[in-house]
Amino acid sequence: MGLDMYLNKKTYVQNWSHHKKSDNHNVTVKRGGKLREDIKPDRVTYVTEQVSYWRKFNALHGWFVNELNDGFDNCAPIHVSKENFIELLELLKGVQNVINNSKKKTKILKDWNGEEYEHNVYLCEEEVKEVLPPTQGFFFGGYEVDDYYKQEVDRTIMVIEETLKEIEEAEKLGIYSSDYYYEASW
Repeated sequence: MGLDMYLNKKTYVQNWSHHKKSDNHNVTVKRGGKLREDIKPDRVTYVTEQVSYWRKFNALHGWFVNELNDGFDNCAPIHVSKENFIELLELLKGVQNVINNSKKKTKILKDWNGEEYEHNVYLCEEEVKEVLPPTQGFFFGGYEVDDYYKQEVDRTIMVIEETLKEIEEAEKLGIYSSDYYYEASW
């Protein structure tokens, strides 16, 4: 239970009779090396890939909902354009820079077993929250700019850079570069 977040890539692969044979797609699905007989390749219209999965990175969820869906949070897919990725990447790199140049404050906390552990919170928290604030919700995770927040910012930058690279490679080849969708559930 909690905030599960996905970035999916959806590629149109339907073959049409007016296509040249060289433009047709060949879709094969196997399980354990055996062809799935219940999936008919000629009926496949889209291939959906999970580009990334996040767990409780509520600040990123808030950005997608507020910037791309007018603040309407309904667990429905939200289209993400190349321009959106570029904008988000710029924002995240700015946040990453602020965090990397910030000092940490270490708190000693106790887990549910009573065991102590260190929890690092960045002193730039207020500055970062102005740009990419945590979003509150039912089991959405923490609301601090801490090591987890930093880790997810760093990882998301890598995901977006790789996604933009894929989009640009498809554009250079002159092929349909797919559509990307953000979706969350809780």
